[in-house]
Amino acid sequence: MSPNVELVSAASAVSELWAARLQMALTLGFHIVFAALGVGLPVLMLFAEWRFLRTGDGGWQLLARRWSKAFAVLFAVGAVSGTVLSFELGVLWPHFMGTFGAVIGLPFMLEAFAFFLEAIFVGIYLYTWDRLAPGAHWWSGIPIALSGFASAWFVVTANAWMNTPQGFQLVAGVVVDADPVVAMLNPATGAQTTHMIIAAYMVTGFLVASFYATARLRGADTLYQQRAMVLGLVLGAACAPLQLVAGDWAARVVAQTQPIKLAAMEGQFRTEARAPLRLGGFPDETAGVTRYALEIPGGLSWLAHGEVTAVVRGLDDVPANERPPVAVVHVAFQVMVAIGTALVGVALWAAWLAWHHRVCDSRGLLWVLAAAGPLVVVALEAGWVVTEVGRQPWIVQGIMRTADAVTTAPGLPWVLGGTLAIYTVLSVGALIVLRLLARLPLSAGEHGA
Repeated sequence: MSPNVELVSAASAVSELWAARLQMALTLGFHIVFAALGVGLPVLMLFAEWRFLRTGDGGWQLLARRWSKAFAVLFAVGAVSGTVLSFELGVLWPHFMGTFGAVIGLPFMLEAFAFFLEAIFVGIYLYTWDRLAPGAHWWSGIPIALSGFASAWFVVTANAWMNTPQGFQLVAGVVVDADPVVAMLNPATGAQTTHMIIAAYMVTGFLVASFYATARLRGADTLYQQRAMVLGLVLGAACAPLQLVAGDWAARVVAQTQPIKLAAMEGQFRTEARAPLRLGGFPDETAGVTRYALEIPGGLSWLAHGEVTAVVRGLDDVPANERPPVAVVHVAFQVMVAIGTALVGVALWAAWLAWHHRVCDSRGLLWVLAAAGPLVVVALEAGWVVTEVGRQPWIVQGIMRTADAVTTAPGLPWVLGGTLAIYTVLSVGALIVLRLLARLPLSAGEHGA
């Protein structure tokens, strides 16, 4: 084979790899928002209906009915985008699934059972508002919330396994002695699933609060909007400080199990004791330094290992071809932490206003909440960038490279283009339907089916 042919072949392989990675990034980034709302919105929906059962106030039932319609749209879109992701694992990464399918197949199977259970009860809940006794109808929604929680937990265990693989032996490239339960309960499972599920509730709460805060700023300031905003705010504000604790736990697990990912997150190029904690900054990978950062001496050593004098591994501990894209990971991590910290501040401010009975009277809070919705989604996406890009170049940490897992089938850039077009239509369609639902008069369309 001539050098020119080899160069063309190598370039083609790189383009196919990038197309596959971009497609996974697009579809995962799209789906994760709907998945988060699928976990969190049933909780708000059920709480509103529970308030109706306790008080007899029809306004709470109206809120629950409205949210159930929005949830139906989000559930349908999430089901489609989640199914696409399932197929992509086999189509885009056949060597990964062919090698490790027996190890991580269990959580995907259990997630499918949880999804089907959820789908059954979504149908029951949506179409029996006037056909079941009020209490029985409320109970029919409980499996929706539990199944959404379970689906998220099972799927994230598979991703946690990719970060900390266990439960198998690899002999001559073939998996033997696979133990799916041990694989599912890997060292990253507890922290990563907790971090993600709290994020789902937090995203839902602040998105709902943001939507109704925006409506109030535009003049739709009724008791209905006030209740909806406060209910979303309570969920988001309650989860914000919990997420700080869960995030610290997750970071400590990363420090123990994926020290190079931690080094990328923190822009730590050198292995050293008393490693500083960096706030902000931009990594210069050529020079091997993180510029413009505010450094707290010993802060990273203490947060990662509990001792200011502890040694933290740097990126210089591994060859350049085993390092993730440092700038991307570091900036995404800083964005996630900055937004999360700001939302804790919002939660504390809202608690202070609630103590003084002024939550619904503060116009400043309305503006902050209007911004909090988009920001919390940015934080969610940034968190997944850290998780996935921070593991590169590995699809299974330390065992299989992403480049070795991708399909050899040609034409992936065309598939990526088609996916972009389809997801654009899907996004626009979902937004149009949700806006139409939001614009319905509050007395219209709430009875019957």
